[in-house]
Amino acid sequence: MMKKSVLVYPLLASMASISAPVRGQEQASDDGNQIVIADRRLPEIIVTGLPVSRGDRVYSAIEIPMDRSQTVENALRDVPGLQQFRRSDARSANPTSQGVTLRGLGGNASSRALLILDGVPQADPFGGWVAWPGYDALALAEARVTRGGGSVTDGQGAIAGTIELFSDNVGDRIELGAAYGSRNSVDADLLFGRELGQGQLTISASYARGDGFIPIIEEQRGTVDRPAEYEQAGLAVRFVAPLSDNVELQTNVRAFTDDRERGFAFSENHNDGADASIRLVDRTSDWQWSALAYLQIRNFDVSFGGVDDDRNSVSRVFEQYNVPSTGLGGRFEVRPPVGDNVELRIGGDWRRTEGTTNENFFYLDDDTPQRSRRAGGSTATFGGFVEASLQTTDALVLTGGGRVDFWSIDGGFRKEIELINPFPGSIRTDEQYASRSGSEFTGRGGFAFDASDELTLRGAAYLGWRLPTLNELFRPFRVGSDATAANELLDPERVKGAELGLDWESGFANFGITAFYNQLDNAVANVTLANGPGVFPGVGFVAADGTYSQRQNLEAIKSKGIEIDAEFDLGELVDGLSFRAAYSYVDAKVDGSGDAAPIDGLRPAQVPKHNASGSIRWASDNGSGASLSARYIGQQYEDDVNILSLADAFTIDGRMTLAVTDRLLVETRVENLLDARVEAAVSGNGIIERAFPRTFWIGLRARIE
Repeated sequence: MMKKSVLVYPLLASMASISAPVRGQEQASDDGNQIVIADRRLPEIIVTGLPVSRGDRVYSAIEIPMDRSQTVENALRDVPGLQQFRRSDARSANPTSQGVTLRGLGGNASSRALLILDGVPQADPFGGWVAWPGYDALALAEARVTRGGGSVTDGQGAIAGTIELFSDNVGDRIELGAAYGSRNSVDADLLFGRELGQGQLTISASYARGDGFIPIIEEQRGTVDRPAEYEQAGLAVRFVAPLSDNVELQTNVRAFTDDRERGFAFSENHNDGADASIRLVDRTSDWQWSALAYLQIRNFDVSFGGVDDDRNSVSRVFEQYNVPSTGLGGRFEVRPPVGDNVELRIGGDWRRTEGTTNENFFYLDDDTPQRSRRAGGSTATFGGFVEASLQTTDALVLTGGGRVDFWSIDGGFRKEIELINPFPGSIRTDEQYASRSGSEFTGRGGFAFDASDELTLRGAAYLGWRLPTLNELFRPFRVGSDATAANELLDPERVKGAELGLDWESGFANFGITAFYNQLDNAVANVTLANGPGVFPGVGFVAADGTYSQRQNLEAIKSKGIEIDAEFDLGELVDGLSFRAAYSYVDAKVDGSGDAAPIDGLRPAQVPKHNASGSIRWASDNGSGASLSARYIGQQYEDDVNILSLADAFTIDGRMTLAVTDRLLVETRVENLLDARVEAAVSGNGIIERAFPRTFWIGLRARIE
């Protein structure tokens, strides 16, 4: 008896693939073949790597179909408990605030969920955040979100879970889309697919721009506040071809650029990057295997302005004018034939990151910095894993595995130079940090038991870890008047957790519920140590309205809660009608001692207790349709001391499509229909920044086959 252990969100599937056939979704069956989950309106899904492991059904997972009319970032927001450090999206947020996490294991902007694209880790090599606009150019089939840490096979970083993005098999077609929206906004994308012999070439691109909105709420604005404009673009090329009857070659190259402003002078930032990867996969012979190598290149620059309390004047206070970083890595996995009821996975991986930040600060005027700083270093991890899954009976699957990782932090430094009189060129700070290294053992295991044809019980336990980023280790930073010092002595984060769940599936409804407990030891957080005015180590002078913090390892963050997912196929009532609902409750608390004792028992910054979403969707066979989705995010705190509060928010989005012909679609969309105030940040003096307001879109999508 084989049952799938993931919930699939059909209401997020594309209504833009005009006249596309209804396809099933491939998953590995118990005998190693492929089965098809029928009656799903999903885009065609290509298995880019080795088949899904039978052991994966033990863990809480959600599959989200992708379509090119919605950004990857916003599609993922429907997963309960998945959040970024800020509520604002990539059109207005600072890129360095866009790390992603799950299950309340937040507290800073580095990602605690491991994001993977066709097997390649995606976190920024320097800071651990995610450049979300870079994924909108990709031809993606789906995202698979596995909640819970300790990914044995994917390497370090999966503290809170794993988010996997999979490329699509687009076949022979050309698809064009363009939309115009409020505030002179433009979205456009191109998808070109061509079968070349036995191979497949895919070229995809995206472009987005807008005059933007004013982030500061209306009643608090001053003369310095202005719309936060943005412009983003990306290009990706993918080629897949067989090298033999069993071995497939996959090559990927992509590049992106991202320019945003934060809504006042001296708040512009620029982020660009390029990636390349090559993978060999044998998924058909007895000895299945895959080998992957990849390169990431990133560059980032940002300026910060200090705004007076009345918001009628602004001056440059800081500039990160060049932050180059690279990531290199490789991965190998083999699945030897060990029996019909046993699956064995053996492999290893290696990753190296290096980066440097170049900064000017303490400006006398908008063009004259008093000091400059260079800081950076490199990290490396390499490890091996073994994981086995056993089909003990038709109803019971057991899985377990472990891995050993070795890590190092090397070449860390911070150097500060005086730029102006009385001693221009003099060195104020020249610190070289001792290299460090260590090892980590992690593992996971669990069971899935089919109590009946409809009901599956599952349970899992896991250990995971994350190495601090170069940004956390070596770079101090400022946000307004607040300053945070780096900490080169940070220890790796370690998580231990367990979960129990059940999945119930019938012909028209799927329901899943998971209860979990996680303890994140050595959690890296920005710990508030003092209030200004004063001169503090690692950052210098902090004004009277500012705070002084340092990145520190907390004793622990403990998080427990429940996740509920439900979906209903209402086709018997109205053909093509479906409904989905999801809810997450997270009770997260800090265990703190020493400098962190004042935040002991408090909730981590930027972590809400409640998160819910729901959608109703109707889709016809010819591509016409409509959908309405709602999201609720609960109250959360801006700061670690739980003083600055961000109010809860409820938003509604809508979409309607009309198939003019079998190749032309007209689309209208609205974001934040009720123009709800979604508070994204609040400063120490009470200035509130909001996320995107109500936005209307109208567009066309054409397809040529």
